Amino acid sequence: MNRWFRALLPREERFFDLFARHSQTVVQGAQALEGMLRGGDEVPVFCQRVNQFENEADQITREVLTAVRRTFITPFDRGDIKNLITSMDDAIDQMQQTAKAVMLFEVRAFEPPMREIGSILVQCATLVGRALPLMQSMGENVTTLTALTEEITRLEGRVDDLDDIGMKELFLKHRSGNAMDFVVGAEIYKHLEKVADRFDDVANEINSIVIEQV
Repeated sequence: MNRWFRALLPREERFFDLFARHSQTVVQGAQALEGMLRGGDEVPVFCQRVNQFENEADQITREVLTAVRRTFITPFDRGDIKNLITSMDDAIDQMQQTAKAVMLFEVRAFEPPMREIGSILVQCATLVGRALPLMQSMGENVTTLTALTEEITRLEGRVDDLDDIGMKELFLKHRSGNAMDFVVGAEIYKHLEKVADRFDDVANEINSIVIEQV
């Protein structure tokens, strides 16, 4: 009964504009991270870009949380809105943590699996950006939303595989050399895997909202 009643009331749709803005910063952050992982002298530049986009995303997150408090009728449950924007923000926060580790350890060259993970993270961010507008008409887009979130989860699994491959390669490369190089590489892999995990969290939040609303 409550769902039927809410369906008759006008809803605040600007949340979707904020979601779209945030997802765009996440895509840009992932692209900057991918650029960073190409290595070379431009690494600090790309790290700074990641930080810039993370700051922009934080501002949009604050706008969403303020709107949740001030809006009478929201498109879906307030808790779900908070969880969704927080999970999106966690993804770009983790990108920033990756960039911070790279700057801390002054890394300028990256292993092939790291670069492949960077490309996958851009794909994950793009899929989230495609999914969010469809949530305005969830009933009509259940199949597509499900396919998009399943693809994000599949890509997260691929990152797990690349993490295993990369760690093994690091061990073989450095077992008779500089142990610190192994430690630094392992730290970067850990951060990259966490970014993928956060995108999987976003996919799970979207799925949860769709199940509740449809």
